[in-house]
Amino acid sequence: MTPNFHGIIDSTLREGEQTPGVNFSQELRYEIIRQLCQVGAEEIELGVASEKNSHLQDLFTFARKTSKGRQRLGLWCRCHDGDIVFAASCRPDVLSLSIPASDLHISQRLQKDRSWILRTLRQAVAQARTFGIPFISLGLEDATRADPEFLCLLAKTAAECGVQRLRLADTVGIGSPATITKMVKMLLQKSGLPCGIHTHNDFGMATANAIAALEAGASWIDATVLGLGERAGNCRLEEAVAFLCLQRGMERYQTSRLAALCQTVSKAADIPIARNHPVIGEAIFTCETGLHLHGLTVNPDTYEPYSPEKVGANRTMRFGHKSGKRALCNHLHALGHPIDDDRAEALSRELRNLTGLPLQGLSDSELLRLAAR
Repeated sequence: MTPNFHGIIDSTLREGEQTPGVNFSQELRYEIIRQLCQVGAEEIELGVASEKNSHLQDLFTFARKTSKGRQRLGLWCRCHDGDIVFAASCRPDVLSLSIPASDLHISQRLQKDRSWILRTLRQAVAQARTFGIPFISLGLEDATRADPEFLCLLAKTAAECGVQRLRLADTVGIGSPATITKMVKMLLQKSGLPCGIHTHNDFGMATANAIAALEAGASWIDATVLGLGERAGNCRLEEAVAFLCLQRGMERYQTSRLAALCQTVSKAADIPIARNHPVIGEAIFTCETGLHLHGLTVNPDTYEPYSPEKVGANRTMRFGHKSGKRALCNHLHALGHPIDDDRAEALSRELRNLTGLPLQGLSDSELLRLAAR
């Protein structure tokens, strides 16, 4: 992993709460912050800077006490004078200004031109700096559909104005690992600023694109718990944390706390967690096919990328219709009831033809009784 990696920006309380139908209570926001701190996210984006969001000042007070300086606390903010003034009143560690980069957004949504964007960018950054905000980040909205030359001009302008980080947004999730890699490398070279990446999951590649950005030299990735967000959502925090910790050796994260965090957000958002959801699904360490069961009984590493204990889960091996003789031999031997190959073959056939087999397969005691007949 890139030596420039600084951390994860969790945006569950900003982008995540933009999910249709999701509206967290203040107490639930407090609980999400507590658990994000326990997991170890380096930066927590608490919301959108606006006078309409009067809950933010109390949220910052709570988050400061809870994080004890271990997490940076941020706000997302439009390049609007009033929003910047409100943001400053919350005293964030990070102010993430955001401005469109694509001509589609500039001309169609804002009915402005590129000159207005550059002028507004300079004015907003200058205003934010007068308030003494410690760290100013600039989000380039719809960066993956922007003209590359203009994108580079925006990045250079940001660097000249004193911006300390770029935050590149794949706003409609059209990026691929290859295109994200190319964009990140280009902007690192042209601007000299650290880059973060904000990926959307419209084609199911948000987490993959975020990891690709890190491997290309990005310093930060955005994520939300369960991938909450607009449309198909964003990079999933639980996937990114688990990959960085369990495949890239970043032991700063507490992966065993991910399931509890995801359950909290699942209940609050009324969005169920699929049984095969990566990292935290209840069935991802359940196996019943013969080939895989055989491997697991010999050495779990054959068919598991990491041990269940790493994420607070348990392994379940089901013995039933799909069980092969080798897995049966190994498992029964471990249970203190060794059988030979001929008996294992016969037992496997018997299981395949057994009617009324429970969904969860046979328990160890039931399997022993059947093997002893």
